[in-house]
Amino acid sequence: MKKIFTILLVFSICTNVQAQSQFIHVSGKDIIGPDGKNFLMKGTNLGNWLVPEGYMFKFTNTNSPRLIQQTLNELIGPDEANAFWEKYLDSYVTEADIHYLKSTGMNSIRVPFNYRLFTEDTYLGGHGKARAFALLDRLIGWCKKENLYALLDMHCAPGGQTGDNIDDGDGYPFLFDNEKSQDLAAQIWKEIAAHYKNETIIIGYDLLNEPIAHYFDASHFNPLLEPVYKKIVAAVREVDPNHIVFLGGAQWDSNFKIFGQPFDKQAVYTFHKYWTPVKQEVIQEYIDFRNKYNVPIYCGETGENNDSWVMDFRKLLEQNNIGWHYWPYKKMNNTAGIITFDTPVGYQEIILYADTAKVNFEAIRKFRPKDINAVKKALDGFLDNSQFKNCKPNVGYISALGLNAGK
Repeated sequence: MKKIFTILLVFSICTNVQAQSQFIHVSGKDIIGPDGKNFLMKGTNLGNWLVPEGYMFKFTNTNSPRLIQQTLNELIGPDEANAFWEKYLDSYVTEADIHYLKSTGMNSIRVPFNYRLFTEDTYLGGHGKARAFALLDRLIGWCKKENLYALLDMHCAPGGQTGDNIDDGDGYPFLFDNEKSQDLAAQIWKEIAAHYKNETIIIGYDLLNEPIAHYFDASHFNPLLEPVYKKIVAAVREVDPNHIVFLGGAQWDSNFKIFGQPFDKQAVYTFHKYWTPVKQEVIQEYIDFRNKYNVPIYCGETGENNDSWVMDFRKLLEQNNIGWHYWPYKKMNNTAGIITFDTPVGYQEIILYADTAKVNFEAIRKFRPKDINAVKKALDGFLDNSQFKNCKPNVGYISALGLNAGK
């Protein structure tokens, strides 16, 4: 019996090791690919697709998904606004986009999403987790076809993890003071992990994007962040032992001081950096953290800068064995991204309305454009212009990333 038990134990261990080797996984300070070699992530973020952002629409004050939704509702009505979003979800990121990203030489993408996709809240023209999984499954299918790895990122968490427009919340990081919101975040991640537990093209799960903005009381919120991570990771591990969990620091994914001893063997610690000097000391604290705890680190967002900075910072990261996903992939009338598209005719009227303060319904009626048909044509133009076939690569930016810009 003892011999049989030993054989079964060895077989189980070997099976688990073999299963894990099919997934991108963690080994010490490195992220390891299915080939057993170091996997240095190189890619972009699919920003503005599942999480529309005001600045990507060229708005200033209307800067979160729900505010953009409200603006479109006021302009063209909720039914036509929902129809716009349904078309948008099918046209802004397509198989052609994924094929192109792979052709540049990227090996992976980060996919921001809003937790509301997985609820019964009306969001981007629909609701329910069946639709959410249909959208992600379609994307993952394209990624599998191209052998382009994907990292799923909860950009907007229940209650709001940041306290600013990017979490589509209510202007305060309520997630950390609300157990029900934490439970919902954990539940959604568990459902996602259960759905994708066997999907090897998925690298893992970025649990909370840029938690706790710097203008909130760090002494209150920072100690609450790691316990929330532990709750979410525990939920994920009930159904998925293999995929990597990505843990971002406080204050916009910049502060690793909130972390203690690593609590999961398949964890990567992620930071974001924008508009900083390109110097070793800018990233040294993260490297020191990696050395102290023998864990991998990764830059989940950077970019939005000129080509020279983009190249220099990319080289700095790579020299220090730090993978990256530059932000963003696609943006209207923009040179600081992978590809861009033209502003549609008549779109300025939409920008003007979106950025005009409207304190009551009288103001909405007053500032609403007179020619709504022109507004509808401009929105149709946005949908048409943003299709991959009508986009243009930013050759200098792509070359600065060490990638191939051909289209």
